[in-house]
Amino acid sequence: MILKKIKFHNWKNFQNCEVDLTERCFIIGTNASEKSNFMDALRFLRDIARQSGGLQTAVEERGGITKIRCPGARNQTNVSITVELGNSHEEYNLWRYHLNFAHTGGGVFKSRVKIIAEEVYSFREKEYILKRNNKSIDEDEETLKYTHLEQATANRNFRGLQVFFQDIEYLNVIPQVDKESSLVTASFIKEDYFGRNFLERLAKMNEKTRNSHFRKINECLKIAIPQLEELRFVKDKTGVPHLEATGSKQQQEQLSDGTLRLIGFLFALLDNKGVMLFEEPEINPDSGIISQLPEFISTIQRSKKSKSDSQVLIATHSYDILANSVISIDEVFVLNNTKKGTTIEKVGNISEIESMIDAGFSISDAIILYTKTKETEKLSQLTIPF
Repeated sequence: MILKKIKFHNWKNFQNCEVDLTERCFIIGTNASEKSNFMDALRFLRDIARQSGGLQTAVEERGGITKIRCPGARNQTNVSITVELGNSHEEYNLWRYHLNFAHTGGGVFKSRVKIIAEEVYSFREKEYILKRNNKSIDEDEETLKYTHLEQATANRNFRGLQVFFQDIEYLNVIPQVDKESSLVTASFIKEDYFGRNFLERLAKMNEKTRNSHFRKINECLKIAIPQLEELRFVKDKTGVPHLEATGSKQQQEQLSDGTLRLIGFLFALLDNKGVMLFEEPEINPDSGIISQLPEFISTIQRSKKSKSDSQVLIATHSYDILANSVISIDEVFVLNNTKKGTTIEKVGNISEIESMIDAGFSISDAIILYTKTKETEKLSQLTIPF
């Protein structure tokens, strides 16, 4: 399955937002358009569904509901996320999951959140598998602190949704962190989202699968970075995992930042079982390599078609990525800041961009011009006293 539709109410900077998604999505916008907040809504659902997670933990990890709730929320201060899921090759959807929650507690009581509504609708059965709210006679203040999504005994009839959310992956490899392999031990305590657990995940992976991934990655690296010798996974005498180039014995601390980000990106794509979220993969790697990433993603997705659907969402500023001819206007989504919060639209639905493309602009040129921060030229005219 893939995510077919997502809808927010009061989620961070999105006061009201709804959009249909595709198998491959490129999320773009001006600075401070909060592309990360869009991605974080999906991570939030993953954090609720995962083991040792849950609604209260997911909210606390984000600083509480005051950090989650849209600053523009006035009369209605609840937060809701709704997603629809289905198979990529089918027009109709399979599931809809809706979660609506609000603040509770405060004063002498610990601030928490409570569920206003939680619903699971099956489009195939044309009925609600779950429909609970804060007015149900079998609900109380305690039960409303926990979603059925996080409870194995309660989600038996929609366990596939829980597994789907648990499999959502997020990658934003920070090369400097991977180079400090001594920091890897800290990630065994708690999962993070910034690349620290990349080597740890390699260590936990089935050896046969890991070796298979490395064979494919090395084929890519021969073309992208021909001077780099074959890469492999090793552990030192103390059991700390490393990436090592054979022959030269170079380890990750000697590899360039761009090489580390590229390796992390390729590995995540190969190992992805469902939805993959990438933050700005263009940072560090060579622009020539970055320009080929959309095509590489398509190749990986096609190779997995017989096994399962995969979906990739990329938050990017990169002209080189958007310039790839395999990208269609229905795969690019633009975030816009408005007085009522951030909105998101498919490029194919924006008449101004369509007009620029009809006038002869490429998709990338039209999008970059459309999302360009207004009056940036004035920066060069600033007079700074010394």
